[in-house]
Amino acid sequence: MQSTIAERLADVLERLGKQSLKIHADKEAVKLIAVSKTKPAEQVAEAYQAGQRRFGENYVQEGVEKIQALSHLAHMEWHFIGPLQSNKTRPVAEHFHWVQSVDRLKIAQRLNEQRPEHMPPLNVLLQFNVSQEQSKSGAEDEKALFALAEAVQTMPNLCLRGLMTIPSATDDQQALRQEFEAMQDLFLRLKSQYNQVDTLSMGMSGDWTMAIECGANMVRLGTAIFGERQTRAS
Repeated sequence: MQSTIAERLADVLERLGKQSLKIHADKEAVKLIAVSKTKPAEQVAEAYQAGQRRFGENYVQEGVEKIQALSHLAHMEWHFIGPLQSNKTRPVAEHFHWVQSVDRLKIAQRLNEQRPEHMPPLNVLLQFNVSQEQSKSGAEDEKALFALAEAVQTMPNLCLRGLMTIPSATDDQQALRQEFEAMQDLFLRLKSQYNQVDTLSMGMSGDWTMAIECGANMVRLGTAIFGERQTRAS
């Protein structure tokens, strides 16, 4: 018998709580982002009814459509986690609560300018390309990352909350741990400079337990909750 979204979510939360308690001595220390990209709003609503409140979307139009369709549900927290083009920043600034993929100054400036005045500052994470892969977004070096942080800190409609990364897709556990530990070091340095920095978002379906061991306090899981994703034409 196929498991339901509620059952899969409960299983994920149980395992996440155990790992969080083991590493952070707090069962609630690690926040779960349910990655709902390519999944219909009805399935997101199922996860909501099962208690999940934080959701991650990779595609602007799809994400905005879900936010609007589910606007009647209280206390949902929407995270934009995909690469963001400068010509698509306005709908993200107008609808999302968090952007985890701020990787350059132009994106930050546009989000700041386009955030509606009646909304609270947009929470942002700076994405760092820890694996140095050309195919991945993110600041390329530490100097660029800390310069971006300094700029974001001056923007009144943004709130700098921490860092995000997508590590190498590798079976080399030692190499993966080195990337996670490098991110933990960057996070602690950033946190020492800015009091409000509190979030290190790293860890997905295949590597989240190691990510938490290396200091992650936000993980992004989709397939484990919603099942296999639909393929997109674009």
